Amino acid sequence: MAQSVRNRIATQIAKMPLMGGAIEISEHIQTLWNDMADFDVASSDDALEHLLRFLHTEFDAENVSWLAAIRVQDDETDYAAQAWRQRAFGYLFPAPELSARVDQEAQHPDSDQADITTLRNIALAGTWRANRLIDLAGADWFDSDFYRRHYLDHGHADAIWAGCPVNADAELYFGLFRSPDQPRFTAQERDRVGAVLRSLKWFYRHVFISRGLCIANAPLTTMERKVLHGLLAGYTEKEIAREQGQSRHTTHDHVKTLYRKFGITNRAALMAIWLRRAQ
Repeated sequence: MAQSVRNRIATQIAKMPLMGGAIEISEHIQTLWNDMADFDVASSDDALEHLLRFLHTEFDAENVSWLAAIRVQDDETDYAAQAWRQRAFGYLFPAPELSARVDQEAQHPDSDQADITTLRNIALAGTWRANRLIDLAGADWFDSDFYRRHYLDHGHADAIWAGCPVNADAELYFGLFRSPDQPRFTAQERDRVGAVLRSLKWFYRHVFISRGLCIANAPLTTMERKVLHGLLAGYTEKEIAREQGQSRHTTHDHVKTLYRKFGITNRAALMAIWLRRAQ
């Protein structure tokens, strides 16, 4: 079954439209790139929100999501959909029902139930891509139960999905959504989304590192990430404790946990990891 699905996907992907031609880089896009470069290494969360808000405004999206995924190295797995796991995600505007659905699917992946839009995105892992729903699935798919349950029932009628490789085993996805009362995304808008996101690979590395993905031996908790950002910004443990409203002892415990997860013993080594991986 898995092999037949892969063969079908390969055939269908060959028919997919490719981004091409010159993309006009507006002053707004240039400003975004400059703004993103101005965020310091301890402000990756703020930078991510800034990027999501830009996509929301620039492309008239009803909502925007992001999702970090890593490839699971498993010799028993020969099916692409089972080899990738979601490790972090979020929406510009909170969407509890959608978040619960994404979280449930991440915990209980089922290749037999994987939708063709997901399979096609995964099949293109390792390449920069931006596709509309119609690019991924074709017109008939909009009559499917999957489209109704995963899009229309949540107020979404169309989407652009952009895949941004960080390395061979990590990718960041962005989803832009429009409601039923909005026009569907055009091919030109799809290509411009791809052009905007392709120039920010350095930032996607920051998103992964700041969450302990790929380099730490366990993902970071929310508080550990806040402490990490304080360390990277050059604050003392006392200053971090005051900022987070906790005791110095608690902050020190978080610091020790961070060092253990990154396999280091001091702040200098932490900075060295950050600078080396961010290059």
